[in-house]
Amino acid sequence: MASSSTNSPCAACKFLRRKCQPECVFAPYFPPDQPQKFANVHKVFGASNVTKLLNELHPSQREDAVNSLAYEADMRLRDPVYGCVGVISLLQHQLRQLQIDLSCAKSELSKYQSLGILAATHQSLGINLLAGAADGTATAVRDHYHHHQFFPREQMFGGLDVPAGNNYDGGILAIGQITQFQQPRAAAGDDGRRTVDPS
Repeated sequence: MASSSTNSPCAACKFLRRKCQPECVFAPYFPPDQPQKFANVHKVFGASNVTKLLNELHPSQREDAVNSLAYEADMRLRDPVYGCVGVISLLQHQLRQLQIDLSCAKSELSKYQSLGILAATHQSLGINLLAGAADGTATAVRDHYHHHQFFPREQMFGGLDVPAGNNYDGGILAIGQITQFQQPRAAAGDDGRRTVDPS
């Protein structure tokens, strides 16, 4: 708000050593407790240029314009070569670097996701192969069992008369009959051996 005769003049009028009028264009934006703000703006842009700029703007835009001028003036005094452009360039560089880092992170994440899918596929394939091998082994054992279980008894025991019943008992009987059948032949062989005179 504009300064009255009973109040302190605004920072602009105090700096310019003039009386602060009620319609002072600087008063709403350069309060008495911020003298350095106007000093920087005046040093960089000049009071007359700032007055002309504010008069050309709508009152709703003046506050943003003054804040922008104050920031640019402060940066110019800190960095006379680049001013606020140096800060903007630095921020843009940081933004580009962050975008590159984000792109790299997304690429790495995509690789890990692909590896995870591939590992899951290989694991599933390995489980299927193991299951297939187990099924094949079980089938082979079952076929082998049925082959021996249903093998003809005459072919299994060489035509011998083996009583039907338990396979284990039948096998014992078959072995006993074969032994009895071979023993007389062995005895006959012993009796029929001829002694050859070495002379």
